[in-house]
Amino acid sequence: MSINYREAVLQDEEELFGLAASLATSYKPNMKDYSTIFKDLLSDKNADIIIAETDARLIGYVLVFHHSTFYANGVISWVEELFVIEEFRGKKIGKKLMELVEEKAYQRNSKLVALATRRAGSFYKAIGYDDSAVYFKKTLSQE
Repeated sequence: MSINYREAVLQDEEELFGLAASLATSYKPNMKDYSTIFKDLLSDKNADIIIAETDARLIGYVLVFHHSTFYANGVISWVEELFVIEEFRGKKIGKKLMELVEEKAYQRNSKLVALATRRAGSFYKAIGYDDSAVYFKKTLSQE
């Protein structure tokens, strides 16, 4: 099995929507909002969407943001979403996507790569990440 890793492009929009919808547990993505966000992210110089594909089929992706912080005295890279289709898990695809994130972070002189997860703690520990904080959230109602 040959896997290609690359930056997302506009032609990935529909297929990537299916992956993003599979990842979501707290919200139900809709195509209209997703489409606007996807296009915004493609042009955002502080965001990267990296795709994993095989046989011209998307099988995974990672979305990462790079932003400046006071506490780290510079840029940090925040992994917002990482998803690999279940049948392709355990084949080091997620690990490779994270390695590519780390390369992008290094190129931007990021001080660290961080993320929050509920379901994949053992995966991140296995690839060298440490527990660091408790994650809190407050959902804002917008009608």
